[in-house]
Amino acid sequence: MKPIVAIVGRPNVGKSTLFNRFTGGRVAIVEDTPGVTRDRLYRDAEWLNREFTVIDTGGIEIYGKGGIIEMKVKQQAQLAIEDADVILFVVDGKTGITPDDEAVAQLLRKSSKPIVLAVNKIENFDQQDRVYEFYKLGLGDPIPISAAHGMNTGDLLDAIVDKFPSEGEENIPPETIKIAVIGRPNVGKSSLVNKILGEERLIVSDIAGTTRDAVDSYFEQEGKHYVIIDTAGIRRKSRVNEPTERYSVLRSLRAIDRSDIILMLIDGTDGVTEQDKKIAGYAHEAGKGMILVVNKWDLVKKNDKTMHQFDRKIREEMGFLHYAPIMYISALTGQRVNRILEIVDFVAEQQNLRVPTARLNEVVDEALAITPPPTDKGKRLKVYYATQVGVKPPKFVLFVNEPELMHFSYRRYLENQFRKNFGFEGTDIWMMIRKREKES
Repeated sequence: MKPIVAIVGRPNVGKSTLFNRFTGGRVAIVEDTPGVTRDRLYRDAEWLNREFTVIDTGGIEIYGKGGIIEMKVKQQAQLAIEDADVILFVVDGKTGITPDDEAVAQLLRKSSKPIVLAVNKIENFDQQDRVYEFYKLGLGDPIPISAAHGMNTGDLLDAIVDKFPSEGEENIPPETIKIAVIGRPNVGKSSLVNKILGEERLIVSDIAGTTRDAVDSYFEQEGKHYVIIDTAGIRRKSRVNEPTERYSVLRSLRAIDRSDIILMLIDGTDGVTEQDKKIAGYAHEAGKGMILVVNKWDLVKKNDKTMHQFDRKIREEMGFLHYAPIMYISALTGQRVNRILEIVDFVAEQQNLRVPTARLNEVVDEALAITPPPTDKGKRLKVYYATQVGVKPPKFVLFVNEPELMHFSYRRYLENQFRKNFGFEGTDIWMMIRKREKES
């Protein structure tokens, strides 16, 4: 499972610049104006062969204006702190220690989490007096950096990775299918998990999960092994009355990373929301098996066209999950819940499907003959050879004359031909395009 690093600090100390430096992109908006980053942003990074997820939080102002936006930013940062494995506290070396820095430091000490202290905006590393001042925060050795210029960020990443939890081995059979139940708060995740486990009545044990406050339930059914990961029911009572729409994402990320198959719950009475798309998008990009489960179907007023209309709406809103089967259930009444493991088994088979190379190339040749690749500036794409290189999700390499000639539309056409001939239902297909080197 990927460790999570939360970047925290007061506004305008360079958190978003550092986030972009770590993740190699410009996802976070970087402006020289305090308070630009108001939502938590998530992106994966890698250092020393360790993958991890970085969260860019909004600036914490303990003694700030105290308006609604500032309160929500503080809440989100606090939640990121609670769920992170390592906290990166960024301070401004030019400004020095402020009352907000001291207040945030106190908040972090109470968390008992591993903390790395970065003193940003240090362009001259001979000016150590600016760095030594931050020892007063009581958070260990401050590391001087310049996020804008990338100075000393390697040492900073070394210190962060050094504090990651060790990668423990799970004491479960290797053929176990790990199922994560994800979705927004109050869509019925816990009810569904309880119904699945209650109906099977074959729970062997509860395994303490690496997700804080969560317990993974291990069970068997008809000789098959499963672990079900519930991301619901882990909000502390003190937070029940807070706005929770954005706060479920972090736990979902953890569960997704540890799973094989995703049960993405959608509230049938609400339809697809932006939050649903955000959570499902992460699972899609991670290459997990996907099943879209519309819950509370018993509460929806229906006619003979309702399910078809709902199908169409989901496909419109979540076009990137065109391959995912859709189920309509009621976790409360148990309607169709008994079919979920049957679909899980089917998607797990599709994820692990391997296609013989000869048959794969037959399909590619047929596809090229039916619809030849388009030309670009007089050049035509040639596909010489295809081979499967992995599963979960199925991964293919196509060797071609010029990779840049493989347009998205033709790649999608080939994917559709793979699905037509081999299935791959419930799983994404990863297609890597490589230039075939000329034989000497």
